Amino acid sequence: MDFGLVLQTDPPASAVVGLMRRAERNGFRYGWTFDSAVLWQEPFVIYSQILEHTRDLTVGPMVTNPGTRTWEVTASTFATLNDMFGNRTVCGIGRGDSAMRVAGRKPNTLARVGEAIDVIRDLAEGREALVDGKPLRIPWVRDGKLPVWMAAYGPKALALAGQKADGFILQLADPFLTEWMVRAVRKAAEDAGRDPDAITVCVAAPAYVGDDLAHAREQCRWFGGMVGNHVADLVGRYGEHSGLVPEALTAYIKQREGYDYSHHGRAGNPSTDFVPDEIVDRFCLLGPPAAHIRKLEALRDLGVDQFAVYDMHDAKEATIDAYGSEIIPALNS
Repeated sequence: MDFGLVLQTDPPASAVVGLMRRAERNGFRYGWTFDSAVLWQEPFVIYSQILEHTRDLTVGPMVTNPGTRTWEVTASTFATLNDMFGNRTVCGIGRGDSAMRVAGRKPNTLARVGEAIDVIRDLAEGREALVDGKPLRIPWVRDGKLPVWMAAYGPKALALAGQKADGFILQLADPFLTEWMVRAVRKAAEDAGRDPDAITVCVAAPAYVGDDLAHAREQCRWFGGMVGNHVADLVGRYGEHSGLVPEALTAYIKQREGYDYSHHGRAGNPSTDFVPDEIVDRFCLLGPPAAHIRKLEALRDLGVDQFAVYDMHDAKEATIDAYGSEIIPALNS
């Protein structure tokens, strides 16, 4: 199993670079960041420094979207980094939550996401693509490689990930929901004539190593609120009891009352008081190393190829080090 580290690009950027270097020393192979231009610093600028100061780490956004940058700019940026550092990027993409809503826009449609996946990948790998009806190709790209992984929860998004994406990003670590969603992605891939086993599966969630569960829950409760934004969209689209989305995902947002993006992804987020302990325990990895290992083994058995640690709490360095010393070796022994 591969491991990734997910950070917000809070200033100073040097701290983000330092944590990514620490992660690589501890056996992490991927470095991910949020991508929301108003809330955090521009990630692609910081990726150049992460790549410069690491040897093998692959970097990318978790996740970008097709609405905040034109597609040829996104592709050219990835291709430039790959040309400089040797194809060490991955494009995580989705509809856009905070990046779009904070700027006063609605998340992108799935049709737009699907089109963007093809265009960004083709351009970044040197092929011609249609952009707003005009054929474009980036002429200086040589031997470019850009895997595009799609974040998804709902049935239509899961189907799109299976039909088009090179990887599937699931932002929660509940084994029941993981099994349900991975199965949906792989079925869609098979129905589309693709090899379902060729799609990389990445589960991303907060991890907090330690014996004080009450403290760990409070440090990670924000995640249930973040996921809740997407779940609220699903309930609005499909209904509360449609049968199209598991109630194990949707039931907990009944007490949700709005969301303040100024606290997005941060411990102590006051907009996440509605998230019960049970959801924090299901969606995140908490407890001593042995508890993390057990849950990660269960996820690996369900076909998860990478676990990406959301490291937004008061024990960033300790979590990276605990994973490097005890958890990563146990999963890869």
